[in-house]
Amino acid sequence: MKKKLNISAYLVVGPENTLDRPVPSIVEAAITAGFTTVQIRSKVASARELIDLVKQSADVIARVNPNVTLLVDDRLDVVLAARALGVKVDGIHVGQSDIPVDICRKFLGADSIIGLSARTVDLIDYVKTADIADIDYFGAGPLHETATKPDCGRTIDGTIITHGFDELKELARVSPLPIVVGGGVKVNDLPQLAATGVDGFFVVSAVAGADDPLSAARVLVETWKNYPNSTR
Repeated sequence: MKKKLNISAYLVVGPENTLDRPVPSIVEAAITAGFTTVQIRSKVASARELIDLVKQSADVIARVNPNVTLLVDDRLDVVLAARALGVKVDGIHVGQSDIPVDICRKFLGADSIIGLSARTVDLIDYVKTADIADIDYFGAGPLHETATKPDCGRTIDGTIITHGFDELKELARVSPLPIVVGGGVKVNDLPQLAATGVDGFFVVSAVAGADDPLSAARVLVETWKNYPNSTR
């Protein structure tokens, strides 16, 4: 059975984001504070290192809150290898230039969770024309320029193309699937973000790079809860 998906508070984390602290310790802090989804993402870790990180994170989730969803960014091979080793991984998150979602669905099965991310304006067009049967949620952004996502879309002069609250409100209006938004999201953004009708926020540095990840995560979760999504 597919796990019930809650993307209201979504952590993206890898070893390059933690200020040399263990990834599982950041995961534990986040889910103890109420984060509902964890995505393991790294552009520097090897496949074996990623498999170990996924296993360690799965162990933390099983101990602290088994309802938390565990995903891997992009690496279908890592998800399959981890599952072959008995690790409970709920699915994968990919971009529009990564492995196609139908291929992910073919290998991961109907009970897996598959997320797709893209720039907000691209997603607005995408949801109007594409077959989204194999997708469970969308990741949109960036809301702000952020060093943790250097492959975001850019203008001809190299400026990162960010997307504002009006675009996100339109995306929430046209999308039949839940939407999580990230890209430099800070606690002060959450009231406006909630008002757009999206279903959650994702962060990297706001938790993984914080001096006190548990306190930072708790503030984010409690702030989001104080501004319930009233448009969906």
